[in-house]
Amino acid sequence: MTSGQHIVQRGETLYSIAWLYSRDFRELARKNSIRSPYTIYPGQKIDLSIHRSGVATPSVTPVRQPKKTVAKSRAPVKKYTAKSSTPKSTASGSSGWQWPANGKIISAYSLKMPVNKGIDIGGKLGEPVKAAASGEVVYAGSDLSGYGRLIILKHNSSYLSAYAHNRDLLVNEGDSVKAGQKIAEIGSTGTTEPKLHFEIRRDGKPVDPMGYLPGR
Repeated sequence: MTSGQHIVQRGETLYSIAWLYSRDFRELARKNSIRSPYTIYPGQKIDLSIHRSGVATPSVTPVRQPKKTVAKSRAPVKKYTAKSSTPKSTASGSSGWQWPANGKIISAYSLKMPVNKGIDIGGKLGEPVKAAASGEVVYAGSDLSGYGRLIILKHNSSYLSAYAHNRDLLVNEGDSVKAGQKIAEIGSTGTTEPKLHFEIRRDGKPVDPMGYLPGR
């Protein structure tokens, strides 16, 4: 058993904290006796300790940027089903994945140095960022260092997706969105060039988006 904790900052949600530590939000909720709709408060201590089959996993405390908005989280949305044109989308458990932007991939997914937990898609300032699948907005803000203006969508009990470095956010926490809906505009917040950083998480762990997105 290892111990570690996260002190909730203004603007954070349970989903954004789980994203920060590559953890399943349900695991953190169970560990800390937080029930749906997973409301948390500034100053609250979130226990990050893990104990699985006697194997301890250390916690890391990254730099956080406190904001003025009130920490909150929303109730999870119901699962949805949609037809899929590719076996890869069906295997995702959240069928109907679409490309979130039209640009070329400028940085691929990699767990080797330099680590990239998603893909980076090039683009011009103001170009549309679209929801890769239907779901609920569970985070919209700029509290996660290195992500700039960020949106996190919850698609079902296992899958989340994230859209980072946006210029403008066009949706709010709690909104339901459809696959292909414009949710933001490409920007350069938290980075040095206009691009979209896109991630998919399965049970809190990053996966290669190319295993889910359809061929172009």
